[in-house]
Amino acid sequence: MAQANQRVMLLGWDFDERVEMHDTTGQPEGPLAVGAYFDWLLKKNRNLDIYVLRWDTGALKSFLRAKSLFTLIRWFFHPRVHFKLDGHHPVGAAHHQKIIVIDEDTAFCSGIDVTNNRWDTRSHDDEQRHRHQPDGHDAGPWHDAAMVVQGNVARALSEYAEQHWGDAGGKEPKPVTAHGDCWPAGLDADFTDCQIAIARTFPEMDGQHPVHEIENLYLDMIAAAKQFIYAESQYFASARIAAAIARRLSEVDGPEIIVINPQSAEGWLESKVMDSTRARLYEAVRARDKYGRFRMYHPFNGKGTPIYVHAKILIVDDQFIRIGSSNFNNRSFGFDSECDVALDASAAPHKNLAEEIARIRNDLLAEHLGRDEGEVRRTIAETGSLIATIETLEQSHGRLRPYETPDITAVEAWLADNDVLDPKRADDVFAGII
Repeated sequence: MAQANQRVMLLGWDFDERVEMHDTTGQPEGPLAVGAYFDWLLKKNRNLDIYVLRWDTGALKSFLRAKSLFTLIRWFFHPRVHFKLDGHHPVGAAHHQKIIVIDEDTAFCSGIDVTNNRWDTRSHDDEQRHRHQPDGHDAGPWHDAAMVVQGNVARALSEYAEQHWGDAGGKEPKPVTAHGDCWPAGLDADFTDCQIAIARTFPEMDGQHPVHEIENLYLDMIAAAKQFIYAESQYFASARIAAAIARRLSEVDGPEIIVINPQSAEGWLESKVMDSTRARLYEAVRARDKYGRFRMYHPFNGKGTPIYVHAKILIVDDQFIRIGSSNFNNRSFGFDSECDVALDASAAPHKNLAEEIARIRNDLLAEHLGRDEGEVRRTIAETGSLIATIETLEQSHGRLRPYETPDITAVEAWLADNDVLDPKRADDVFAGII
């Protein structure tokens, strides 16, 4: 943002201007709190406009905080701050995508919002002073992911942001006429000269046709897998995804499928709904897993504290990687607005892109196992298996623990009367609330 010439656009499910943006590699110039940082940027660059679009329902809590309310009122009268609450969604739905576009040159697409309870390092230590929230509370270890892009895909995400801003009732954003290089200093690009797709979900509304690109891409990627599917998701609550996985597991030479989930969903109501749904879908899939190629794990840090998985990642073989805002739940496939980006190594002229996708997958596994990426890579080469690699490197460390179905008798009894993987159930109660 410090390198922006004319425009910053931020679209998110939540936004908390009190959150401090700590940098573990050095102290950046300007205030740490994101709201104060915006004010500092605006004073520093008189040509800069900042646009913030956030979900209207989730914003209600902001009006209960005196400091936040004061900031929002002050920004309301600032000629170069444009703050909009997005109500362009069906009742009960959410504006859930997480996108930041700097000018039209650099963009972030991710699972992480600029809000509290998100900051952490990859070590996910128990004691982490920078993780304390504005109220002084430490929400605990948090695992998330983003993709930062430049070039044509950044310009396409800029167009997406402008469209969404306009759909929410915002005035036409200031055009970008000055272009530069806003790539974050010190960050090496993992991929260059490659094809990237943008996948979206838009709910059906008056004057808006539904868009199901995210669901279709998930199903296509699962169907395309030859050897490995590695997924990180906040939930495992989609019967469509579970059915697609079950079909691959029934094949003699189908892929291994690894799903990394948090131990439990956040919040009492959410955990009651999501965790019970996960148990039913997990057991339904496991019943179709004739060859023992399906595993679900929860990550813990070195002290045994659960790490909350909020990342939305899907890596298929050494060919596809996607990162974005969508979860393995039905809301992400047709009810909320979502945005993911996906890369296909086979469409690139450079063979090392496939190697880089494999490295990222191995590096994520290494993070969860408390190991080195090289150890993971060598063990996969020796075993030819992600499952065998995890079991070999885990060795009672307790960092990546297998999922265990709670109250399995009740789940089995429920499954006996309900085939949750039946495609005819696509629009039933599962799709309505989760």
